[in-house]
Amino acid sequence: MKRKIMSVLLAFVSAALLAACAGADAPAGAAPESAPAEEVAEAAESGNETEEEPDEDDFRIGIVTGSYAQSEDDRRGAEAFRDKYGADKVTLAIYPDNFTEEYDVTIQTIVNLADDPKIRAIIVNQAIEGTTDAFRLVKEKRPDILCIAGEAFDDFDDIRNVADLVVNNDFVSRGYLIIKSAHDLGCDTFVHISFPRHLSYESYIRRVNIMKAACEEFGMTFAMEEAPDPTTEVGVPGAQAYVTEHIPEWVDKYGRNCAYFCTNDAHTEPLIKGLLEYGGYFIEADLPSPIMGYPGALDLDLTGANGNFETITKEVEDAIVAKGGAGRFGTWTSSCGFTNSAGLAEHAYNVLTGKSKLTDLGDILSAYSVYSPETEWNGSRFTNATSGEVLDNIFLLYQDTYIFGDPGHYMGATKISVPKEYFTIE
Repeated sequence: MKRKIMSVLLAFVSAALLAACAGADAPAGAAPESAPAEEVAEAAESGNETEEEPDEDDFRIGIVTGSYAQSEDDRRGAEAFRDKYGADKVTLAIYPDNFTEEYDVTIQTIVNLADDPKIRAIIVNQAIEGTTDAFRLVKEKRPDILCIAGEAFDDFDDIRNVADLVVNNDFVSRGYLIIKSAHDLGCDTFVHISFPRHLSYESYIRRVNIMKAACEEFGMTFAMEEAPDPTTEVGVPGAQAYVTEHIPEWVDKYGRNCAYFCTNDAHTEPLIKGLLEYGGYFIEADLPSPIMGYPGALDLDLTGANGNFETITKEVEDAIVAKGGAGRFGTWTSSCGFTNSAGLAEHAYNVLTGKSKLTDLGDILSAYSVYSPETEWNGSRFTNATSGEVLDNIFLLYQDTYIFGDPGHYMGATKISVPKEYFTIE
């Protein structure tokens, strides 16, 4: 653009010089031709304005995630996006592991990104407690910044007013589909493992009630167990140790035809490891991925796969089969957390460059597919169960469920029509 303006100014200078030369040869008494004064003034004014305009393509995207210890997939997805576009276009940040006790630090970590004048979008995945307050402060400081939440913990009625876009896993459809998959695999019992903090979230407790209703429909027993919150003083090691110690007791209590589900990432690894040893089913994680819990439970080193989820899935599957777990363990073949971080950042980039519309489901799914080409997604806008209101800026997405085996198979979850009554369960 600057070159164009310089060309215009040079053209005016050239025209003036030519006019001066022409004037020398003009008849006596004739006025030399020149550009109208208003055109010269307009060109000069235009040039001054353009010099002050920012370069539309010179922006950065900020991505805030948890650490490797709390949410490795989320972090690796952010790194994949940075590796694609370069560190000069992407700024990464990490909120505290103990984010419930360091609320102010969490908020400040997010808000600090807005101090960079080149930041045009901030993605927080997972959007833990404090994200709503942080986005509110960001908007007060920089209303031009796109605020995008992946896996929002705060109430949708709150975060919808400060976030431009929210994308969560489809806890409504999955509440039904996970139970149906367990039933189809031969399970007669389903155990939900969580703790009070998670069960205070609207999406979590609503999914619990959907799972209860689905168990009743399929003639299964529904039970709940509590495990320690890793963000409390016990930390991740204490929470994991608790799950490890209690699995033999749970399997003895509920039997081997029981499927288990935990709401916390840190609980996933010891749960998978214990079920492989003592028996039981694990349909998929809260935020499913072949690297959610499986590498640690199976003692696999997958660093060489470098985000290649087709290779990762095959290696995990071979290890599951070798340990006698065929037909009992499942996942999404592309990581939910990884794709949320990378896919939402990709979508933000496309919006900022004019290639996509912010709240277009097709555009969101297209961005996700860049990082998950081997799988199929489904989803919809979020519907408030009480009012029936469809929210324009909140979307729920899910993948098909893959069960490891020899051979493994998809459950066809994205093709199943979830009964309408489940969407109004609170």
